[in-house]
Amino acid sequence: MTTTISADQVNQIIYNLHHDPFEILGCHLLEEGKNTKKWVVRAYLPKAEAAWVIRPTERKEDPMNSVHHPNFFECIIETPELNHYQLKVKEGEHEKVIYDPYAFSSPYLTDEDIYLFSEGNHHRIYEKLGAHVGEINGVKGVYFAVWAPNARNVSVIGDFNNWDGREHQMRKRNYTIWELFVPEIGSGTVYKYEIKNSEGHIYEKSDPYGFYREVRPNTASIVVDIDNIYQWHDEEWLEKRRNSDPLKQPVSVYEVHLGSWLHGSSAEKMPLLNGEADPVIVSEWNPGARFLSYYELAEKLIPYVKDMGYTHIELLPIAEHPFDGSWGYQVTGFYSPTSRFGRPEDFMYFVDKCHENGIGVILDWVPGHFPKDSHGLAYFDGTHLYEHADPRIGEHKEWGTLVFNYGRHEVRNFLVANVLFWFDKYHVDGIRVDAVASMLYRNYLRKEGEWIANEYGGDEHIEAVSFIREVNTLLFEYFPGILSIAEESTEWEKVSRPVYDGGLGFNLKWDMGWMHDMLDYFNIDPYFRQYHQNNVTFSMLYYYNENFMLALSHDEIVHGKSNMLGKMPGDEWQKYANVRALFTYMYTHPGKKTMFMSMEFGQWSEWNVWGDLEWHLLQYEPHQQLKQFFTDLNALYQQEPALYTHDFEYHGFEWIDCNDNTHSVVSFLRRSDDPNDSLVVVCNFTPQPHSHYRIGVPEAGYYVELFNSDAKQYGGSNMGNLGGKWADEWSFHNKPYSLDLCLPPLAVLILKLDPTKVPEGTTIKEIAADEEE
Repeated sequence: MTTTISADQVNQIIYNLHHDPFEILGCHLLEEGKNTKKWVVRAYLPKAEAAWVIRPTERKEDPMNSVHHPNFFECIIETPELNHYQLKVKEGEHEKVIYDPYAFSSPYLTDEDIYLFSEGNHHRIYEKLGAHVGEINGVKGVYFAVWAPNARNVSVIGDFNNWDGREHQMRKRNYTIWELFVPEIGSGTVYKYEIKNSEGHIYEKSDPYGFYREVRPNTASIVVDIDNIYQWHDEEWLEKRRNSDPLKQPVSVYEVHLGSWLHGSSAEKMPLLNGEADPVIVSEWNPGARFLSYYELAEKLIPYVKDMGYTHIELLPIAEHPFDGSWGYQVTGFYSPTSRFGRPEDFMYFVDKCHENGIGVILDWVPGHFPKDSHGLAYFDGTHLYEHADPRIGEHKEWGTLVFNYGRHEVRNFLVANVLFWFDKYHVDGIRVDAVASMLYRNYLRKEGEWIANEYGGDEHIEAVSFIREVNTLLFEYFPGILSIAEESTEWEKVSRPVYDGGLGFNLKWDMGWMHDMLDYFNIDPYFRQYHQNNVTFSMLYYYNENFMLALSHDEIVHGKSNMLGKMPGDEWQKYANVRALFTYMYTHPGKKTMFMSMEFGQWSEWNVWGDLEWHLLQYEPHQQLKQFFTDLNALYQQEPALYTHDFEYHGFEWIDCNDNTHSVVSFLRRSDDPNDSLVVVCNFTPQPHSHYRIGVPEAGYYVELFNSDAKQYGGSNMGNLGGKWADEWSFHNKPYSLDLCLPPLAVLILKLDPTKVPEGTTIKEIAADEEE
């Protein structure tokens, strides 16, 4: 029998050694005559006993012959054209007709795409790499592409080929990217990449650009037609966002871990957006409870957050992660919303419903490190591809994770495109970037001798700094009006300043110093607070160096630190009063706000990632009152422009008196553009009330007591100023007028001048005299 191929060439396919199986498999022109052409069709069918080439348009069936191997077939056909054909395959007693994947030359990935990616400048590379539902020559299927430049061979494996890496061998483009169009599969296909390194060792990897993953402990990727699974309804929201400055808006963030906010019953299925139900997905350590779906969270969490008056929800990382106990911070699926809570379209619905209810969505984003799980990015193509090879720069030993190689263009492109992806495909409104300090410094959490200095001998991670600046530059270019928030705990300068000004480009930075100072201060017995007044006032010495967000986050109520009530000294009444004073001071202090779930109703226990919040506490009046306090505080925050319009400008804040450490009292002004909106804030951080406590004010008139954290409805002693006070024509604190106030214990007062209560032609002395009578 005449053959058109050598045994060596066949063996390259049989043993998965060829970098471009298209050179051997599929349809090839052998000869071209005047009136006809001679073609050869070759196929490697590992489980086939016999095979035929079917020409549907000519209604012909040509038998294929085994060549050099029982499962390698070829067929020579004479016909003018052989554009469309199928293969009939006999496997045991079964026959099937399939399209030959090597008959399809894919138009998806162009040379320009590869060039931009190799430069690190393909901002939508997620639309090219990964798995994409499509159609070629009228045949539907899925196009797969993966970056694995050092792999010897790559195959796509899945349910469609019984996880057999021999069947769908990919070809290598431009020495870097492997690709293949697999016909007759679509959305819902479960798959991985089988990667062989230069020594022939096999790694089965999830798709780095995959849009969906199996529920852990399974780790395969799932094909999703991401552009056609959900119809958005938030264009008005996005348009408003594009034309607004969030730094001039109220930002009050409710930080949530979706897996432990609330659980459902393990006896029920998980309802999804499309009306179907997935199997019960239980917590790893709480088998009696199942996770709520994104759909259920939209129906339960969003109304709760809206009623509480928060402007944003911040989600602890929802990108796919294998271990519940990591809280989401050890990500393996950077482009996949976790399947614990449902499907990608269900998360889209959640975000859409947030926008419908006037709530922004902020994601925790983790570009600083990734875990070593065998199905993930670690040692992806048999080499240190995404991570540095040298552990002195490529590993966080304390966390057991690996560090991205930010100096490699394709790795940087992976991360840059990833952050853009969440804004593009899921319409999120902001990111909070985790552990920025670990990215900025090569010696972060590393002992002497366990790190390498940069090329200039310093500890700065130059490539990571460049990456961060690129991310923020592109984010605000593509998506104006969003938030980019840094969790950064060092003295690195200009974290929240524009890149063109030498900054990192974030528009907000967590004020870790304020958080530590205030928690330390409130942990002190009130008698001794007079010796620590600096804790309260120090933040304003550095405050205008950055755009700060005041955050009391999940990190402060775990690992033996106690929840907020437990941190406070004194009896139970004083603990509640201290919490109310702390949060009222937080909301009146310049800066945007973030607080973690459970703080709003006074949970006593630390946050437990495996269980629910202690919702049963809301049957008791003190917890109901604290929840009402937060609702009213959030409402006041949004109603008063002075509390948010000039957070980052000197005009927005002025101390009245910050030196009265004897009484542990501070007072200050908050201002907006309208002088009539100015607020007076007075804080008494001891349990000792003060009658006839005088503070200076800039204007004459009647000051309404807008908010009193000691009010009866919040569980306080109900001391106050009977609704407000007239200013005396008595200069005090370098102000022309002053107020004689009653300061409640462990409380904060917020007062505002009411110009409508100044009788025309009445002097301040007359008003004061009338008040005395």
